[in-house]
Amino acid sequence: MKHSSHLIREIIETLALTLVIFVVIHFTVQNYMVDGTSMQPSLNNNQYVLVNKLAYLFHAPERGDVIVFHWPVDTNKDLIKRVIGVPGDVIVIDSKTVRVNGVLLNEPYIKAPVNPSGNKWVVPPNNYFVMGDNRLVSDDSRDWGFVPKSYIIGKAVFVYWPINSWQFINTYQSVYTKIPTKH
Repeated sequence: MKHSSHLIREIIETLALTLVIFVVIHFTVQNYMVDGTSMQPSLNNNQYVLVNKLAYLFHAPERGDVIVFHWPVDTNKDLIKRVIGVPGDVIVIDSKTVRVNGVLLNEPYIKAPVNPSGNKWVVPPNNYFVMGDNRLVSDDSRDWGFVPKSYIIGKAVFVYWPINSWQFINTYQSVYTKIPTKH
């Protein structure tokens, strides 16, 4: 009888620990499959990335972060893009360049310096301006506007599949260091 109750206790403890681990992982990390070519060359179609859902608990997204978010046009669909502008930033785009608060971005992560049309945006409070790294094919803030902070799921931090493409996702912070803050 002692052996049976000991076994039942072990099973219950194992199940409880499994549940706790599952809940912690569920609320802190999410996987995301890259769908399409809008983030090439940084990320490729059908790659899987780990998303840190707690990344912005204590600080806001920063320029260069690659984020996963609910698409403002259809919140049932999630997208992955790079943050180019934060609240208060002035984004000016012409056919080949992007300027943030007057600073020309030297973007080593883009596939080609192409923008379909020029425009100017001022990023409102609690919103972010995002763009794909493959500018020619990316459907992003240039087309549908800003991403509200509340739509952000988290920061993409690591490519884990396929195994031969394991890598931490580069945020290229040096590209953004000379940009003055507007807010």
